[in-house]
Amino acid sequence: MNIRLLLPVLSLAILTAAVFWLQPRAMSYMGVNLLFNLAVPIALATVAQMIIIMVGDIDLSIGAFVSAAACVTAAIMPQDPALGWAMLAGGVAIYALLGALIEARQLPAIVVTLGMSFVWSGLAVLILPTPGGTAPEWLVAIMKSRPPGVPMAIVASVLISVIAHLVVMRSALGVRLRALGGNARAVVRSGRSPVAMRAMAYALAGVFAVAAGMALVGLTTAGDANIALRYTLLSIAGVILGGGEFSGGRVSAVGAVVGALTLTLAGSFLSFLRLSPDWQIGAQGAILILVLAARLVVRKKEVRA
Repeated sequence: MNIRLLLPVLSLAILTAAVFWLQPRAMSYMGVNLLFNLAVPIALATVAQMIIIMVGDIDLSIGAFVSAAACVTAAIMPQDPALGWAMLAGGVAIYALLGALIEARQLPAIVVTLGMSFVWSGLAVLILPTPGGTAPEWLVAIMKSRPPGVPMAIVASVLISVIAHLVVMRSALGVRLRALGGNARAVVRSGRSPVAMRAMAYALAGVFAVAAGMALVGLTTAGDANIALRYTLLSIAGVILGGGEFSGGRVSAVGAVVGALTLTLAGSFLSFLRLSPDWQIGAQGAILILVLAARLVVRKKEVRA
């Protein structure tokens, strides 16, 4: 296991031990499932953000898009599944067009996605003006199933990390997308279209973001236009905590999921400490800074060696 993945795994292990020490009752099937339950949609959103960061961009609309997907899932899909799936597919198509536009016009992704965050938020409010709706029965059955031996939250997290690793690190598409983030000129010289490649990256991110919104509805059994707004910053933190870098091309799919699990568990740990919610976000940031500082120290030692 390389250092890039070792540090987030150690962080997760230390936090898990701390939570079990503070709350021994959590050391059970149900306890672990409750601790990591909301990690599934966060992990999916983090993988979506990782794909965007992989090509050298940052998406500030992930949280709003996940909320919009959740509203479609809760308000449209139970009554008209075909329309619901069509709307979600349309969202992915818009994501692909955004990627193409950013590359074709050389626009700053951070500005474009910030603007789109307002569009997605407005769309979510139009679809579901007040919190409510219902989750499709099949979705609830999946998200709240109880596999023998290992809680669903852990099983789902492992599946997400495996799928993301195979797509991003092992497939030909993943290799080309990482090349786009690491050396765009090489992609051009190889005869590939950077516009098409960035569109594919954004479309792939959109698929994972849609899955995040659906998973969130499956867990909460309702939708809300503001249900996932905090996922934007959490997803960025999860990618960086998991060993990714803003330089593009240097990411870890497994590390991103581990980072998402760590951030989810950090919230539970701070709750067990009876820390005020007003201070919990700052404390989560402090945990992230400590891990990043440790990674920097290790990297400097590697360079000197």
